This record gives sequence, structure tokens and C-alpha cells, in this order.
Amino acid sequence: PGLGFQIPVVHLIRVRDIREHTMDIHPQSVITKDNVEIQVDGVMWVRPASNEEAIKKTFYSIDDWKRAVIQLAMTNLRQEFGNLTLDESLVAREKIADNLQAILNEFADEWGLTVSKIEIRLIDPPEDIKLAMHKQKTAEQERRAMRLLATGEFEAAEQQKLAIIQRAEGEREAAIKVAEGKAQAIKLVNEAAQQYFRGSAQALKQMEMTETALRDNAKIVITEHGISPTLLLGSLPVSISPSAEQKPK
Repeated sequence: PGLGFQIPVVHLIRVRDIREHTMDIHPQSVITKDNVEIQVDGVMWVRPASNEEAIKKTFYSIDDWKRAVIQLAMTNLRQEFGNLTLDESLVAREKIADNLQAILNEFADEWGLTVSKIEIRLIDPPEDIKLAMHKQKTAEQERRAMRLLATGEFEAAEQQKLAIIQRAEGEREAAIKVAEGKAQAIKLVNEAAQQYFRGSAQALKQMEMTETALRDNAKIVITEHGISPTLLLGSLPVSISPSAEQKPK
């Protein structure tokens, strides 16, 4: 900082842009763990460190730091995909990028650089693999649709069965209530009949005895009150005329 003097020819002025640089990881073919050749590429963001010591490293520790970082990224990208199968690679973009960033920063620190971020842009399998994956995905979706349809039909059948059971239970309870009502009505009628006939049994028996006596052993006696039947019990006549309470008014 401050005022400085440079001697022409003796002193050389160099400028380093310490802003973040966007750099492409060129497309390349890599082989996965299950021996599938795929095309991959990416992008990364690198910047020189802002302190004086790091700036000197970008000049004196490496001749072309941009080319060095790109080549290092491509080499380690092949290694990362080689440790994974195709299926694992397709769902592990972030994991691959994080691993690659950690590896690059180990070397970039010696060059006065910092790798801020890496993104895997493209993972492109061969056409036959894509077609097979498409067929597999279609088959899985069809199986899932059939499974959902079967589940829906099963649930509908269960609901229908439950409705039938509930309807049958309701009808059974209604029948029980009707039967209980009829039984109660019959019980009340029987009780009323028993009370009626219990009170009338003696009078009915007397009427039957009178009818028998009149038919077999009775004599008719004319009195001042009219005709009065008389029973002969042995040799003694017994009047069976109605009492005063029973005479017609």
C-alpha cells in the first residue's frame, strides 16, 4: 500500500483478477462401476484468494491455474463415477459434486485458489440404456397403477360388505323389536283374559249347575211373583228363585 516506484525493465507489474471465475468441466466419457459408458460434464466456480501470499502462489506455484483446475476436475470426476453404478450415479449428483469439491480444494489451496462450488450438469447414458430405463419406468408405473386399482376395488368391496352387515344387523334388531312388541301384547291379553275368567268362573259354574238342575230335577211353582223353579234335594224342595238383589227392576 501507499506510493511505490517501479523501474522500467527491471520491475514487472502483474495484475491478478481475484473475482470468482466460472469454469466449464468439459464433456467426457466415463465408465461406471457396472461398466456402463456415460457422458458427463459440469461447471465450477473458482477464485484466487485475496491475501498477498495466495496471490503470489497463483503466479509462482502453477503456470496456468485455470487449465490445471479443469484437468484435475476431469480426472477426479472419472474416478467418482467409477465408484458408483449407473443407478447410483443418476441420484447422486450432489454427493459427486461435494466429493469433487473437497478433492479439488486440497490441491487448490497449494495454488492460492478456492473452489467455491461445483455442479454436475449432464449425466447421459447410451440410447439403448435410456430405452431400457424408459421401459422399466413404464412397467413400474403400470404395476403401480394396477396395484392402486386393486387396492381401490378391495376397499370398495370391504365397504360394500360392511354396508350389507350393518343393514342385516339393523333388520335383525327391527325384527327383534317387532317380536318383543307382539309378545308383550299377547302377554297383556293373556293377563286380562285370566283376570276376567278368574272373576267369572264361579258365576259360570253356578249357571251350569242351575241348567242341569232345571233339566233333570226341577219343578215349576207358581207364586205371587210368577213362576219359580224349585229343586228337589232328596225329599226337600229348595227354591232357586233369584234374590231381591237379582230380581229385575
